[in-house]
Amino acid sequence: MRVHELIDILSDQPSDAEVELAVIAPVDGDTDDITVDRYFVDGVLPWQDAEDDEGTEIDDGELTIWLVGGEEGDVNAFLDAIEQSDD
Repeated sequence: MRVHELIDILSDQPSDAEVELAVIAPVDGDTDDITVDRYFVDGVLPWQDAEDDEGTEIDDGELTIWLVGGEEGDVNAFLDAIEQSDD
């Protein structure tokens, strides 16, 4: 999904509606059962794939926007780790 597509979808929604991230995953591979984990979106993180040791981009280097959410402690630890890797 592109940013402009997300903006178009959200522009049709009430401006005071809460936005959550829903992660849908199978319970196990042998059944059709699924689980849905719901998280508030705690932040937005621009992300560009890294380079390998030779300086070659691992992916095409296209900028991706991550909607970040999860358990508060996990999100804080993730954001701290990202900030440290930028230093």
